[in-house]
This record gives sequence, structure tokens and C-alpha cells, in this order.
Amino acid sequence: MSTVGQLERKTQNRVVKLFRETLQYDYLGDCQDREGNSNIEEDYLRPFLTKQGYSDDLINKALYELHKVAEDQTKGLYDINKAVYGLLRYGVPVKPEAGEHTQTVWLIDWKNPLNNHFAIAEEVTVTGEHTKRPDVVLYVNGIALGVLELRACFESYVEYLHK
Repeated sequence: MSTVGQLERKTQNRVVKLFRETLQYDYLGDCQDREGNSNIEEDYLRPFLTKQGYSDDLINKALYELHKVAEDQTKGLYDINKAVYGLLRYGVPVKPEAGEHTQTVWLIDWKNPLNNHFAIAEEVTVTGEHTKRPDVVLYVNGIALGVLELRACFESYVEYLHK
């Protein structure tokens, strides 16, 4: 019987356990075969924004801007990440209606971190020009902010530490 991947699986189980039990992240499951995986999970982001008191109109406009920036294929990865970081860190400026003052929609509650929704998922298959499936994805309010890809060298190091 092959042991290829067994160390990685054990390490992945420990990582997921740490985030679930110690850090209290919600577990979104194994998303390998789930349809519609995305780096922006609106099913988690919309309720967070509603809870923050934003109107549906402001939420729709902020999500449009976030998707427009995150999915801009005319830019390189560095520039896309920098633009998304700007929206996450400084908020999304949107106008409720023409002629009205711009309002900022905060995608993350930086002042009260515990108000945010933290989640972890495994094997999130994202299809597109290049299909990707990282081992672990970390979400804040439905926005993928961290990706963990476990490899044999890391597994060997972890095994060494646990001896």
C-alpha cells in the first residue's frame, strides 16, 4: 500500500483541527466537488455586510467593485492583489445614488476583529483558465485571504518536530 500523501493528509488534519478547535474558525468542509467555489463567497460576505448595517444597494455596488478588481484579467497577479488589498484595508468607496456623497463599505471590521466571520475549507477546487485546488483556504467574511499548500518537505519537518 502506498504511503504517498499520508503525511500530507495527517498534517492537513492537524492544521484544520488547529483552526477549528483552537482558533474557532467555522469549518466549510471539503469543497473539492462543490460547484461554484470562488475566492469571494458572497453567501458569507453578504450577511456580514447586512449585519454591519449596509443597505442592499450599497452591498451590491461594493460587491460589484470587489469582483471587478479581483477578476481583472488585464492586470498581473501583483497588481490585482495590491488593488484588492486596498479595498480590504481602506474599504470600498461607493455612491448610493448619483449626486450623493460617497460612502465607504468596510469588507472587514478592523476596529472589532471578533465581529468578522472566520472560516476554513479544504480542497477548494477553483476552475478557470487554470484549475487550482489548494489543500486549505482561509476565509474572512467569505473572502479568501490565505491559502495553504502542504508539501512533503513540510510534512517531514512536522514529523521531525513530533518525534
